Amino acid sequence: MPVRPRPRATLDGVSSNESPRTASLGAASRNPVGAHVPVAGGLASVGLSYARELGAEAVQVFVANPRGWATPSGNPKQDEEFRAACAAGNIPAYVHAPYLINFGSHTEATAEKSVDSLRHSLRRGREIGALGVVVHTGSATGGRDREVALKQLRELVLPLLDELTHDDDPFLLLESTAGQGASLCSRTWDFGPYFEALDAHPRLGVCLDTCHIFAAGHDLTGPSGMKQTLDLLVDTVGEGRLKLVHANDSKDVVGAHKDRHENIGTGHIGEEPFRELMLHPATEGVPLIIETPGGKEGHVADVARLKGLRSV
Repeated sequence: MPVRPRPRATLDGVSSNESPRTASLGAASRNPVGAHVPVAGGLASVGLSYARELGAEAVQVFVANPRGWATPSGNPKQDEEFRAACAAGNIPAYVHAPYLINFGSHTEATAEKSVDSLRHSLRRGREIGALGVVVHTGSATGGRDREVALKQLRELVLPLLDELTHDDDPFLLLESTAGQGASLCSRTWDFGPYFEALDAHPRLGVCLDTCHIFAAGHDLTGPSGMKQTLDLLVDTVGEGRLKLVHANDSKDVVGAHKDRHENIGTGHIGEEPFRELMLHPATEGVPLIIETPGGKEGHVADVARLKGLRSV
Protein backbone atom coordinates (compact mmCIF):
# COMPACT_ATOMS: atom_id res chain seq x y z
CA MET A 1 0.00 0.00 0.00
CA PRO A 2 1.56 3.34 -1.02
CA VAL A 3 2.57 5.79 1.66
CA ARG A 4 0.74 9.10 1.34
CA PRO A 5 2.60 12.32 2.19
CA ARG A 6 1.93 13.97 5.52
CA PRO A 7 0.10 17.31 5.45
CA ARG A 8 2.37 20.34 5.59
CA ALA A 9 2.31 22.22 8.89
CA THR A 10 1.61 25.90 9.22
CA LEU A 11 3.93 28.09 11.27
CA ASP A 12 2.07 27.38 14.49
CA GLY A 13 2.49 23.66 13.96
CA VAL A 14 -1.17 23.04 13.07
CA SER A 15 -2.02 21.09 9.95
CA SER A 16 -2.91 23.31 7.01
CA ASN A 17 -5.66 20.93 5.90
CA GLU A 18 -8.58 23.19 6.60
CA SER A 19 -11.37 20.63 6.34
CA PRO A 20 -11.09 16.85 6.69
CA ARG A 21 -14.17 16.50 4.50
CA THR A 22 -12.70 18.23 1.45
CA ALA A 23 -8.93 18.49 1.86
CA SER A 24 -6.78 15.66 0.58
CA LEU A 25 -3.96 14.48 2.84
CA GLY A 26 -1.18 15.46 0.46
CA ALA A 27 -2.68 18.70 -0.88
CA ALA A 28 -0.50 21.07 1.11
CA SER A 29 2.63 19.14 0.19
CA ARG A 30 1.76 19.51 -3.47
CA ASN A 31 1.24 23.28 -3.41
CA PRO A 32 1.93 25.09 -0.13
CA VAL A 33 -0.02 28.36 -0.09
CA GLY A 34 1.41 31.46 1.54
CA ALA A 35 2.00 35.18 1.20
CA HIS A 36 4.49 37.99 1.05
CA VAL A 37 4.62 39.18 4.66
CA PRO A 38 5.71 42.47 6.25
CA VAL A 39 8.92 42.33 8.29
CA ALA A 40 9.46 45.91 9.48
CA GLY A 41 10.21 45.54 13.16
CA GLY A 42 11.49 41.99 13.00
CA LEU A 43 11.91 39.26 10.40
CA ALA A 44 10.72 36.57 12.80
CA SER A 45 8.73 38.51 15.38
CA VAL A 46 6.66 40.47 12.85
CA GLY A 47 6.87 38.44 9.65
CA LEU A 48 6.14 35.03 11.14
CA SER A 49 3.42 36.39 13.40
CA TYR A 50 1.66 37.81 10.34
CA ALA A 51 2.13 34.53 8.48
CA ARG A 52 0.57 32.56 11.36
CA GLU A 53 -2.50 34.77 11.29
CA LEU A 54 -2.93 33.99 7.59
CA GLY A 55 -2.46 30.25 8.04
CA ALA A 56 0.47 30.53 5.62
CA GLU A 57 2.30 27.39 4.53
CA ALA A 58 5.01 29.41 2.71
CA VAL A 59 6.41 32.92 3.10
CA GLN A 60 8.16 35.59 1.08
CA VAL A 61 9.98 38.60 2.54
CA PHE A 62 12.06 41.61 1.67
CA VAL A 63 15.52 41.81 3.25
CA ALA A 64 16.07 45.41 2.13
CA ASN A 65 14.02 48.42 1.13
CA PRO A 66 12.34 47.23 -2.11
CA ARG A 67 12.55 50.73 -3.56
CA GLY A 68 16.09 51.56 -2.51
CA TRP A 69 19.72 50.49 -2.90
CA ALA A 70 20.65 50.04 0.76
CA THR A 71 22.12 46.66 1.70
CA PRO A 72 21.46 46.34 5.45
CA SER A 73 22.94 43.58 7.54
CA GLY A 74 20.41 41.39 9.24
CA ASN A 75 19.67 40.81 12.90
CA PRO A 76 21.36 37.47 13.71
CA LYS A 77 18.83 36.64 16.43
CA GLN A 78 15.87 37.33 14.14
CA ASP A 79 17.57 35.48 11.28
CA GLU A 80 18.06 32.36 13.39
CA GLU A 81 14.53 32.46 14.80
CA PHE A 82 13.10 32.84 11.31
CA ARG A 83 15.24 30.07 9.85
CA ALA A 84 14.53 27.69 12.74
CA ALA A 85 10.77 28.27 12.69
CA CYS A 86 10.55 27.70 8.93
CA ALA A 87 12.65 24.55 9.20
CA ALA A 88 10.63 23.20 12.13
CA GLY A 89 7.35 23.84 10.35
CA ASN A 90 8.60 22.68 6.94
CA ILE A 91 7.72 26.13 5.61
CA PRO A 92 9.47 27.14 2.36
CA ALA A 93 10.74 30.74 2.51
CA TYR A 94 11.70 33.12 -0.30
CA VAL A 95 13.26 36.56 -0.66
CA HIS A 96 12.09 39.16 -3.14
CA ALA A 97 14.95 41.35 -4.37
CA PRO A 98 14.46 45.14 -4.68
CA TYR A 99 12.43 46.46 -7.60
CA LEU A 100 15.15 48.87 -8.78
CA ILE A 101 17.39 46.06 -10.01
CA ASN A 102 17.74 46.12 -13.81
CA PHE A 103 20.61 44.34 -15.50
CA GLY A 104 19.52 45.66 -18.88
CA SER A 105 19.98 49.30 -17.88
CA HIS A 106 22.11 51.56 -20.06
CA THR A 107 23.12 53.50 -16.93
CA GLU A 108 26.40 52.22 -15.49
CA ALA A 109 25.49 53.26 -11.94
CA THR A 110 22.22 51.32 -12.08
CA ALA A 111 23.98 48.23 -13.42
CA GLU A 112 26.62 48.35 -10.68
CA LYS A 113 24.08 48.93 -7.92
CA SER A 114 21.99 46.08 -9.31
CA VAL A 115 24.93 43.70 -8.84
CA ASP A 116 25.49 44.83 -5.24
CA SER A 117 21.78 44.64 -4.44
CA LEU A 118 21.25 41.16 -5.86
CA ARG A 119 24.43 39.84 -4.23
CA HIS A 120 23.11 41.16 -0.92
CA SER A 121 19.70 39.49 -1.43
CA LEU A 122 21.34 36.17 -2.29
CA ARG A 123 23.60 36.33 0.76
CA ARG A 124 20.74 37.28 3.06
CA GLY A 125 18.65 34.54 1.48
CA ARG A 126 21.19 31.95 2.55
CA GLU A 127 21.42 33.45 6.04
CA ILE A 128 17.67 33.10 6.65
CA GLY A 129 17.31 29.72 4.93
CA ALA A 130 15.44 30.95 1.85
CA LEU A 131 15.02 28.48 -1.00
CA GLY A 132 15.01 31.18 -3.66
CA VAL A 133 15.54 34.87 -4.38
CA VAL A 134 13.07 36.42 -6.82
CA VAL A 135 14.30 39.15 -9.16
CA HIS A 136 12.45 40.98 -11.92
CA THR A 137 13.88 40.35 -15.38
CA GLY A 138 14.19 44.05 -16.24
CA SER A 139 14.26 45.92 -19.53
CA ALA A 140 16.60 47.29 -22.16
CA THR A 141 16.68 51.01 -21.41
CA GLY A 142 18.10 53.94 -23.35
CA GLY A 143 16.93 52.57 -26.70
CA ARG A 144 19.58 49.85 -26.70
CA ASP A 145 19.10 46.58 -28.58
CA ARG A 146 17.79 43.57 -26.72
CA GLU A 147 20.93 41.61 -27.67
CA VAL A 148 23.17 44.27 -26.11
CA ALA A 149 21.13 44.21 -22.91
CA LEU A 150 21.28 40.41 -22.72
CA LYS A 151 25.04 40.48 -23.23
CA GLN A 152 25.37 42.90 -20.32
CA LEU A 153 23.07 40.68 -18.27
CA ARG A 154 25.40 37.76 -18.88
CA GLU A 155 28.47 39.73 -17.83
CA LEU A 156 26.84 40.93 -14.61
CA VAL A 157 24.70 38.02 -13.43
CA LEU A 158 26.63 34.91 -14.41
CA PRO A 159 29.41 35.67 -11.88
CA LEU A 160 26.76 36.03 -9.16
CA LEU A 161 25.33 32.63 -10.05
CA ASP A 162 28.81 31.11 -9.97
CA GLU A 163 29.20 32.41 -6.41
CA LEU A 164 26.35 30.12 -5.29
CA THR A 165 28.56 27.26 -4.18
CA HIS A 166 27.08 26.48 -0.74
CA ASP A 167 24.63 23.62 -0.39
CA ASP A 168 22.14 25.97 1.25
CA ASP A 169 22.45 28.81 -1.27
CA PRO A 170 19.10 29.89 -2.74
CA PHE A 171 18.08 29.59 -6.36
CA LEU A 172 17.90 32.78 -8.42
CA LEU A 173 14.29 32.93 -9.61
CA LEU A 174 13.49 35.05 -12.66
CA GLU A 175 10.13 36.81 -12.57
CA SER A 176 8.86 38.07 -15.92
CA THR A 177 7.15 41.44 -16.23
CA ALA A 178 3.76 42.52 -17.57
CA GLY A 179 5.40 43.57 -20.83
CA GLN A 180 5.73 47.30 -20.24
CA GLY A 181 8.28 49.23 -22.30
CA ALA A 182 11.34 47.38 -23.58
CA SER A 183 10.88 44.41 -21.29
CA LEU A 184 13.49 41.66 -21.64
CA CYS A 185 11.12 38.92 -20.53
CA SER A 186 7.33 39.00 -20.47
CA ARG A 187 6.00 36.05 -22.53
CA THR A 188 6.90 32.44 -21.72
CA TRP A 189 9.22 32.11 -24.72
CA ASP A 190 11.19 35.18 -23.60
CA PHE A 191 12.69 33.04 -20.85
CA GLY A 192 14.57 31.15 -23.57
CA PRO A 193 17.08 33.88 -24.53
CA TYR A 194 17.36 34.88 -20.87
CA PHE A 195 18.31 31.33 -19.85
CA GLU A 196 20.69 31.05 -22.81
CA ALA A 197 22.46 34.26 -21.75
CA LEU A 198 23.05 32.69 -18.35
CA ASP A 199 24.09 29.26 -19.69
CA ALA A 200 20.95 27.72 -18.14
CA HIS A 201 22.88 27.79 -14.87
CA PRO A 202 21.87 25.00 -12.45
CA ARG A 203 20.94 27.56 -9.76
CA LEU A 204 18.59 29.38 -12.13
CA GLY A 205 14.82 29.00 -11.91
CA VAL A 206 11.52 30.71 -12.68
CA CYS A 207 8.98 32.50 -10.52
CA LEU A 208 5.77 32.69 -12.56
CA ASP A 209 3.51 35.63 -11.69
CA THR A 210 0.00 34.87 -12.95
CA CYS A 211 -0.97 38.55 -13.18
CA HIS A 212 2.19 39.44 -15.10
CA ILE A 213 1.93 36.58 -17.59
CA PHE A 214 -1.79 37.36 -18.14
CA ALA A 215 -1.07 41.06 -18.63
CA ALA A 216 1.72 40.18 -21.07
CA GLY A 217 -0.77 38.38 -23.33
CA HIS A 218 -1.24 34.77 -22.20
CA ASP A 219 -4.98 34.19 -21.86
CA LEU A 220 -5.19 31.96 -18.82
CA THR A 221 -9.00 32.00 -18.90
CA GLY A 222 -9.61 30.35 -22.26
CA PRO A 223 -10.04 26.61 -22.79
CA SER A 224 -6.91 25.01 -21.28
CA GLY A 225 -5.30 28.46 -21.18
CA MET A 226 -3.36 27.81 -18.00
CA LYS A 227 -2.27 24.35 -19.18
CA GLN A 228 -1.05 25.69 -22.52
CA THR A 229 0.89 28.49 -20.82
CA LEU A 230 2.60 26.12 -18.40
CA ASP A 231 3.32 23.67 -21.23
CA LEU A 232 5.00 26.49 -23.16
CA LEU A 233 7.06 27.44 -20.13
CA VAL A 234 8.30 23.87 -19.66
CA ASP A 235 9.08 23.60 -23.38
CA THR A 236 11.14 26.79 -23.11
CA VAL A 237 13.16 26.29 -19.90
CA GLY A 238 12.84 22.57 -19.25
CA GLU A 239 11.28 20.50 -16.50
CA GLY A 240 11.97 21.37 -12.89
CA ARG A 241 12.82 25.04 -13.46
CA LEU A 242 9.51 26.41 -12.16
CA LYS A 243 10.26 26.91 -8.47
CA LEU A 244 7.65 29.41 -7.29
CA VAL A 245 4.31 30.92 -8.35
CA HIS A 246 3.13 34.41 -7.47
CA ALA A 247 -0.61 33.78 -7.42
CA ASN A 248 -2.29 37.07 -8.24
CA ASP A 249 -5.49 37.88 -10.09
CA SER A 250 -5.51 40.85 -12.48
CA LYS A 251 -7.41 44.14 -12.33
CA ASP A 252 -6.99 44.48 -16.11
CA VAL A 253 -7.83 42.42 -19.17
CA VAL A 254 -5.44 40.02 -20.86
CA GLY A 255 -2.68 41.76 -22.83
CA ALA A 256 -3.15 45.11 -21.07
CA HIS A 257 0.56 45.25 -20.07
CA LYS A 258 -0.45 46.62 -16.68
CA ASP A 259 0.96 45.21 -13.44
CA ARG A 260 -2.11 45.63 -11.22
CA HIS A 261 -2.87 42.74 -8.89
CA GLU A 262 -6.36 41.77 -7.74
CA ASN A 263 -7.67 39.38 -5.12
CA ILE A 264 -8.09 35.76 -6.17
CA GLY A 265 -11.30 35.19 -8.10
CA THR A 266 -12.33 38.85 -8.23
CA GLY A 267 -10.25 39.93 -11.23
CA HIS A 268 -10.16 39.09 -14.94
CA ILE A 269 -8.39 35.76 -14.40
CA GLY A 270 -10.98 34.29 -12.04
CA GLU A 271 -10.78 31.20 -9.84
CA GLU A 272 -10.75 28.30 -12.32
CA PRO A 273 -7.28 28.95 -13.83
CA PHE A 274 -5.75 28.73 -10.34
CA ARG A 275 -7.38 25.34 -9.84
CA GLU A 276 -5.95 24.25 -13.20
CA LEU A 277 -2.53 25.57 -12.21
CA MET A 278 -2.48 23.33 -9.13
CA LEU A 279 -3.27 20.28 -11.24
CA HIS A 280 -0.49 20.74 -13.82
CA PRO A 281 2.53 18.41 -13.55
CA ALA A 282 4.94 21.38 -13.69
CA THR A 283 3.59 22.77 -10.41
CA GLU A 284 4.05 19.60 -8.38
CA GLY A 285 5.57 20.70 -5.06
CA VAL A 286 5.72 24.37 -6.13
CA PRO A 287 4.55 26.90 -3.50
CA LEU A 288 2.06 29.67 -4.27
CA ILE A 289 2.66 33.13 -2.80
CA ILE A 290 -0.03 35.81 -2.92
CA GLU A 291 0.82 39.49 -3.44
CA THR A 292 -2.73 40.77 -3.46
CA PRO A 293 -4.42 43.95 -2.14
CA GLY A 294 -6.76 44.25 0.82
CA GLY A 295 -4.36 44.11 3.72
CA LYS A 296 -4.51 41.28 6.27
CA GLU A 297 -8.23 40.69 5.74
CA GLY A 298 -7.75 40.30 2.00
CA HIS A 299 -4.72 38.07 2.48
CA VAL A 300 -6.54 35.75 4.88
CA ALA A 301 -9.36 35.38 2.35
CA ASP A 302 -6.99 34.77 -0.58
CA VAL A 303 -4.94 32.13 1.25
CA ALA A 304 -8.12 30.34 2.25
CA ARG A 305 -9.55 30.60 -1.27
CA LEU A 306 -6.46 29.04 -2.84
CA LYS A 307 -6.43 26.26 -0.26
CA GLY A 308 -10.05 25.58 -1.12
CA LEU A 309 -9.33 25.45 -4.85
CA ARG A 310 -6.37 23.16 -4.17
CA SER A 311 -8.45 20.78 -2.09
CA VAL A 312 -11.39 20.24 -4.42
